[in-house]
Amino acid sequence: MPRPVIFDLYHTLVPGADDERDRVVAEMAVIVGVDPTTFVDAYHASWRERLVRWDVVGTVRVLARRVGGDPTDEQVTRAAALRRTLARRLLEAVSPATLGALDALRGDGHPLALVSNATSETSAAWPGTALARRFDAAVFSCDVGLAKPDPVIYRLAAERLGADPARCVFVGDGADGELAGAAAAGMTVVRTTEHADSDPAWVGPECAALGDLHVLLPDIARSVDEPAVDARR
Repeated sequence: MPRPVIFDLYHTLVPGADDERDRVVAEMAVIVGVDPTTFVDAYHASWRERLVRWDVVGTVRVLARRVGGDPTDEQVTRAAALRRTLARRLLEAVSPATLGALDALRGDGHPLALVSNATSETSAAWPGTALARRFDAAVFSCDVGLAKPDPVIYRLAAERLGADPARCVFVGDGADGELAGAAAAGMTVVRTTEHADSDPAWVGPECAALGDLHVLLPDIARSVDEPAVDARR
């Protein structure tokens, strides 16, 4: 039976666009009347809170006040709209090759899930995307109050697929310690370097292009299953 495959999102299925994110956050700072450099720094420093606690409106309001601003509701709404637009744009930037790779996996019978450390605007934009139509389940940190590398968030994705975590393959670039987290949850791990090489010290299977996955997965499954078969002899 084909193994369930659980993907990371940014730097794995779509580019992370880190420079574009910083540019948009600086534009948000101008709207709310605070120093852009200070606001961008505060944005980076609050990554954990943004991933598991705040929505986009709360993020703008809290961070503006942290750096000495006092924005109006209208300013907050305008700034938040920039982040929502960016989230949609990044998700829509998925390449035809990536969509084809996902279609190939589904054609081979692999159930697909997503586990993403993402803020609320990404979760809100997800359902209307071409990516979402390829997935059987999606777990966003902002929705469940958990973030990678906590093993619980991976197990939650497996549960939504109705799968044993030990049967699942996790595919990601390695940011946020996600590869070690997936391994701790009992999953087989594949590091992808197509968009970013975020954990070069990781030892294990890797693929340079997601299009290679449907070819690699049978060999990976055999390498995991064969020791268990030998142990029963």
